[in-house]
Amino acid sequence: MSGKIMVVGFGPGDLQNMTYRAKEALEESDVIIGYKTYVELISPFLTGQEIVSTGMTEEVSRAQAAVKKAEEGKKVAVISSGDAGLYGMAGLVYEVLIAKGWREETGVPVEIIPGITAINSCASLLGAPVMHDACTISLSDHLTPWELIKKRIEAAAMADFVIALYNPKSGRRTRQILEAQQILLAHRSPETPVGLVKSAYRERQHVVLTTLKEMLEHEIGMLTTVIIGNSTTFVYDGKMITPRGYQRKYTLDKDEQPLAPHERLRQEAEPWALPATDKPAPAKPAETTGTEKKAVDEGAEKTPYQWAMEAWQRLAPQQEAAITSQKGTAISSQAPLSGQVEEIFEAAVSPGLANKQFKPEQLQKLAEVVGEKGSIRYSRHHQLVVEIPTRDPERVVKQLKAAGFLVEPVGDVVQIKACDFCDGEKFDSIPYAEELHKRLGGLLVPKTLKIGFNGCGMACYGAVNDDIGIVYRKGRFDLFLGGKGLSRTAHPGQPVAEGIPPEELVDLIERVVRLYVEEGHPNERFHKFFKRVKEIEGFKYQDMRPPITVEPVACGD
Repeated sequence: MSGKIMVVGFGPGDLQNMTYRAKEALEESDVIIGYKTYVELISPFLTGQEIVSTGMTEEVSRAQAAVKKAEEGKKVAVISSGDAGLYGMAGLVYEVLIAKGWREETGVPVEIIPGITAINSCASLLGAPVMHDACTISLSDHLTPWELIKKRIEAAAMADFVIALYNPKSGRRTRQILEAQQILLAHRSPETPVGLVKSAYRERQHVVLTTLKEMLEHEIGMLTTVIIGNSTTFVYDGKMITPRGYQRKYTLDKDEQPLAPHERLRQEAEPWALPATDKPAPAKPAETTGTEKKAVDEGAEKTPYQWAMEAWQRLAPQQEAAITSQKGTAISSQAPLSGQVEEIFEAAVSPGLANKQFKPEQLQKLAEVVGEKGSIRYSRHHQLVVEIPTRDPERVVKQLKAAGFLVEPVGDVVQIKACDFCDGEKFDSIPYAEELHKRLGGLLVPKTLKIGFNGCGMACYGAVNDDIGIVYRKGRFDLFLGGKGLSRTAHPGQPVAEGIPPEELVDLIERVVRLYVEEGHPNERFHKFFKRVKEIEGFKYQDMRPPITVEPVACGD
């Protein structure tokens, strides 16, 4: 029996909104591969198939497993909620196949089975908000640079699309929805209707109708889809509706229409339409003759080009005034779009790598720079994380550095956490920590990489639990790789080397990190990378996870 890959979009998660072909594909499959939560949602169709379920960030391994199973002759169903071709697994499966030289004529067959995606399922619960041109934008910047996502939001806002925001917010990714709202408010009324739908057609379904101005006052998370109306969207009796335009063409409360179809586009029927003319438009408005200019001024026939140029000339002074009045105020809806949107600048600030003491004047300056609209929070990594609305991030960085702060990026970058070296008394290893920070601090990596640095064998700052742990002991360094600091399976890193000479340390750590940058999968944590590649710089992987046993409860159940 030949193998086959079926990439199945099973819709919002309830059986009633799953297509017949999707149900059929699940039932005929030998293997079902998917995210653990998705496997639970399609449990009624599990009849003894082999199950391959993985975590949220292991999409690549799922696609690779699907190809391998299909090449073994099995029918494989790779499942995605919503539609598999929209932020789902369809494209990734093809990418993995292409990397192996797959051809449709000779390779394993692939069938993409569509499903109802979130913009459709959520729209049905809100009313009819997507009756006109619409687009979907994911706010997740794990795979797409945030600067590019912002451009897409701005373009959609300019073009008056109804917009569905997918993946709007997560526990760690909070600023994107704030910036998206600011961009949209630059082009749309604060009263624009917005629908928030969480877990559409699932047990915890929750629907909220709000406005663009007040949307952030409600709970928004990874399971929420945000649908933002266009300039014509309205709310009636609890329903969010975007008119298609029928009210311009028809009399909606009459059985018989006053105009026949061929009459509806005439100028007398639609006086707002540009009048037609057979006269050629002049090359430039300024080049019209005296007679033509007089005719234009008196409201005589104008070409569409002349109408457009006249409108542009009237708008230009308003644009200039908007730019002038923009200093220190919110963006005018008539202002030019590029470079004018206020960003949320996010960074981690600290007194220094080894220094852990803030000066009063530093804290005073920090409060001044952050201002009333910004925020400050203390992180578990001994840093103050600031979020500051600004149009000039570089100026903010200069202000903070001038106050003596160490300013570092946040997100999927290298973060170096060092102890206080007993308030600087154990200073021998400080230069090596500083050199590591100079070379690697803030470097973009597949997933946030924490390098812990301890100045003595006590390791009181927990370096051994970080992705890469460095402990200075007896004039040399001990190295730990692949620690996992969170979750119920947390464990220290594997001790891979003792007594590394100081002059070799920095170069060694840089090689380890550069390999992770070059060969790590997107969103793959370092401990998973170490497990996958098996060996880094001659250090072989060993499983350091503690065994988990479940003790029977007293009642014997």
